[in-house]
Amino acid sequence: MKKHYITTPIYYVNDLPHIGHAYTTVAADALARWRRLCGDDVFFLTGTDEHGRKIEQAAARAGRTPLELADEVVERFHSLWGLLRIENDDFIRTTEERHKRCAQKLFSAAFENGDIYPGEYEGWYDVREESFITATRLDEINKLPPEKRPVLEKIKEECFFFRLSAYRDRLLEHYEKNPGFVMPKERMNEVRSFVESGLKDLSISRTTFSWGIAVPGHPRHVMYVWFDALSNYLTAAGYESDPERFAKTWPASLHLVGKDILRFHAVYWPAFLMSAGLAPPERVFAHGWWTVEGEKMSKSLGNVVSPPEIADEFGVDAFRYFLMREIPFGSDGDFSRKALAARINSDLANGLGNFASRALGMVERYFDGAIPEPGEALAEDAPLRRQAGEMTRDFSAAMDGVAPGKALASLWKLIGEADRFVEETKPWEMHKKGEKEKLSRVLWTLCEILRIVALHSHPFMPAAAGRLWEKLGFENTIGRSGGKETSFEWGALGSGARVKKGDNLFSRVNEV
Repeated sequence: MKKHYITTPIYYVNDLPHIGHAYTTVAADALARWRRLCGDDVFFLTGTDEHGRKIEQAAARAGRTPLELADEVVERFHSLWGLLRIENDDFIRTTEERHKRCAQKLFSAAFENGDIYPGEYEGWYDVREESFITATRLDEINKLPPEKRPVLEKIKEECFFFRLSAYRDRLLEHYEKNPGFVMPKERMNEVRSFVESGLKDLSISRTTFSWGIAVPGHPRHVMYVWFDALSNYLTAAGYESDPERFAKTWPASLHLVGKDILRFHAVYWPAFLMSAGLAPPERVFAHGWWTVEGEKMSKSLGNVVSPPEIADEFGVDAFRYFLMREIPFGSDGDFSRKALAARINSDLANGLGNFASRALGMVERYFDGAIPEPGEALAEDAPLRRQAGEMTRDFSAAMDGVAPGKALASLWKLIGEADRFVEETKPWEMHKKGEKEKLSRVLWTLCEILRIVALHSHPFMPAAAGRLWEKLGFENTIGRSGGKETSFEWGALGSGARVKKGDNLFSRVNEV
């Protein structure tokens, strides 16, 4: 049994949940569900980042405490994850006591190893991104049109620095020995180039505000929000609270992040861990951004996509499928209701839905609803059997490579081949001719394809896959029985179970 510790970034509570949050979390959920289907030991973490000057300022403007503001937004995240059928194993909040203790332990470990020292920071700070601005980045910002420049403030304050400059060579060595540490490949090139250009020591505490985790032994200092936030992955794994569990869980198998926060996860984070004598995560995957009908999402433009509204309008599983299928994971993509409707109609209603209805309908008509005996293999079904085996291998390889869209493409290729198999074999003519044994084999083959499709679609569309599982006559819950029927190999379907065609899995929608 393999161990998989999969994380999303913890989401900043100054932002309400939007399509970007849904995208990362659905991807993590799909990968976690797949690993569970494979029989692996999975731990899937998400959560919220609740400290920092921005939260303190927003709460003050609203006449509330920072924690009250965070509590409200956290409830929205919990509600959205429930709506999107996210099955995370833990939800971390950086305001929890367990996390405060963990972050302080990490800080102390780096301090004791000589990598943290007192000093004074003077420079520019990006309030929205909670990041210090380098001279190079400041030059880039000054070249932007005024309306696109981030909000910067000049700060000068006493702080503690982390000796990041000492980790240039160690980081480059780590990248060299672990070429898959950052994905996609072009992101690894960006990270390596950033580190090769030289690293400056990083300010990791603040003294001009108080909403954060106190530095051990120095209560006037609160930790820089990124030092605090990144240590959440250790908190949930048991770094401070459960050494035995931590030894089994860490390092994380996969951090899923947006490309805008890659530097924090692929440069700062492994350096912090190395300083504390801990292993970096095995892989950091940075996905792209979503635009909305060609425009960047913006509150001022009023085009921020609300996942609950989209899920209510088009269905949760259809929304999950679209997010994972529409663009290669790692690339930027564009959201539109028209594109979502087109995917639903072509892939789900006309594709999977229509195939399932045809296959199950013929079993009901020709075999009184009972899955027939498989009988002897036919020459006609050999190509489809080969395609099913190829799909299983390609699907697994794609999921290993964090390419959910590629995995789904291989599955839908099989569905297309199965549809062609129906047209070529013409089961209705076999019925007219009384070719009972041949018809039995063909319809068993179609049901076997549906079983395989249900298993492989479950990580992405758990409710629809569950309905298809029930239509095939299985009484257990998909992915949880561990019985023969959950095998990915061809031929695991028995006979005799009664199918239920029922309503279509998906209905067509209007393409606006």
